[in-house]
Amino acid sequence: GSCRHRCCPGRNNACWALGTRRARCYCDSYCERTADCCEDYQTTCRRAAVGCAVGPWGPWSGCSSPCGVGSKARSRQVTVPPRHGGEPCPDLKQRRGCLGEHPTCGTAK
Repeated sequence: GSCRHRCCPGRNNACWALGTRRARCYCDSYCERTADCCEDYQTTCRRAAVGCAVGPWGPWSGCSSPCGVGSKARSRQVTVPPRHGGEPCPDLKQRRGCLGEHPTCGTAK
């Protein structure tokens, strides 16, 4: 089977061709894990693969709770989306715990 004009990112069960003995072979990037790629997958699809690229992390947000336990978050943007089965994007958001210590916390009743 041939993957010509049929390279798909991720796991895509609709991305297949008829291979030897009329069995399905796949042209999605997941076929490398399951070892059921079409014979020309490496030369046809991986050559055109573009991995995800992301920008730098933004600043941490303020604590979600002015007094006591809360959380902070930060994010980053995708600068180049993955194509043709390239490496997927890493996490775009992070969260961590924080302790709000606003000056008015000690005086609250």
